Amino acid sequence: MTPPKPAARPDRVSLWRYLRLFRADILSAQPAKLYRAWMAEFRTPFFRSYLCNDPALIDRVLKECPADFPKSLRVAEGLRPLLGRSVFLTNGEEWRRQRRIIDPAFEGGRLRDTFPAMLAAAEASAARMAGQAGQVVEVEEAMSHAAADVIFRTLFSIPIGHEVARAVFDRFRDYQRSQPLLNLAAFIPLPRWMPRLHRARTRAAARDIRRLITRLTEDRMAAVRAGTAPDDLATKIMTTKDPATGETFSAAEMVDQVAIFFLAGHETSASALAWTLYLLATHPELQDRAAAEARALPEVPGFSDIARLGFVRDCFREALRLYPPVPMMVREAACPHTFRDREVGQGAQIVLSPWHVHRHERLWDRPDDFDPGRWQDEAGRASARVAFFPFSAGPRVCTGAGFAMVEGPLILASLLRRFRFAADGPPPVPVAHLTVRARDGIRLAVSTRH
Repeated sequence: MTPPKPAARPDRVSLWRYLRLFRADILSAQPAKLYRAWMAEFRTPFFRSYLCNDPALIDRVLKECPADFPKSLRVAEGLRPLLGRSVFLTNGEEWRRQRRIIDPAFEGGRLRDTFPAMLAAAEASAARMAGQAGQVVEVEEAMSHAAADVIFRTLFSIPIGHEVARAVFDRFRDYQRSQPLLNLAAFIPLPRWMPRLHRARTRAAARDIRRLITRLTEDRMAAVRAGTAPDDLATKIMTTKDPATGETFSAAEMVDQVAIFFLAGHETSASALAWTLYLLATHPELQDRAAAEARALPEVPGFSDIARLGFVRDCFREALRLYPPVPMMVREAACPHTFRDREVGQGAQIVLSPWHVHRHERLWDRPDDFDPGRWQDEAGRASARVAFFPFSAGPRVCTGAGFAMVEGPLILASLLRRFRFAADGPPPVPVAHLTVRARDGIRLAVSTRH
């Protein structure tokens, strides 16, 4: 069974029709030819954009000349009410300073240190699923709950059941449902003084989330000053000094960073986990193989046992290939460049699309098939080396990439060793909201394994 893929639009549509489609869902707004093209140009009265699927161009933008291609501020406009000036939205020296403070929290042995909190969240997710065995479960919701629990346990040492953690989770669902991926300022260069026309519901949800995060942050900073703070990710980040200036994050800066940790660490993981479960539900023989691998682990696995989940990890990678949580990344040309004999001017928008590159007909064998085995095949690994970047690449690679590659297989193993999943109802339709989600959710029948 070929996994679901959104229908492509006709090759030729009017500008305003395209903008309406793009604002609603960037995946189905694209023509089918982009799955074979190396590059495409799109012109509007306000800007030019270039979608680049050529691996050499992707490397130039992300790895070779990243300073020439900073994050596009157009895309940042839609997320600014929630994320402020977090590391996800900044450029230049401000971004470099933020990464110097944040990166040490995710380096070396820190993953091992956070593993017990991850395991507790995974076990809690399995316990919740046990209460739903014999029912049809909307797994996007269930995986959102699990991923949010991981974030709060590893960041603040509190479970999702904590009053403030639960309130953040609930309000974030409201934010996601009200916030399109792009707002008007992504298409039209508005002056700084002009209102950004965010929906009232979006602004209210962002205010509530930031108020709750501020409460957590201020409480933790007080505990750090008193010497009573637990040794978790929040404490590590709050107490890390910028080696260049000796400064730490202020309370306001920390609120911005916690907001992006929650968005990136919860929303992207939830998307990847839900799609992995769906793909395994529609391929029962592969699901049984993954479950057998998970059941071979000790009852209480340790950090080193994650290395034994090779096939489960390959299933998770394959889901990230087919349904990359962040389907497109946008950079802006800070200076002129030449792409494939075409002049790209300063200010042009450069679109890198994991969605299209991961399914590119010239880069992958059977690109639309779910085949975890390709990750053990030399041809598949060769494709991955040049055409797989769900966490971006280069200096701006996601800080939490290693975190996600432990969290994902761990939660999957905790569920698969106990439960069997089967597809229920029509196939889900992928759409791009904040991440790649199913338009009407993903419903799976859950039964207990014996």
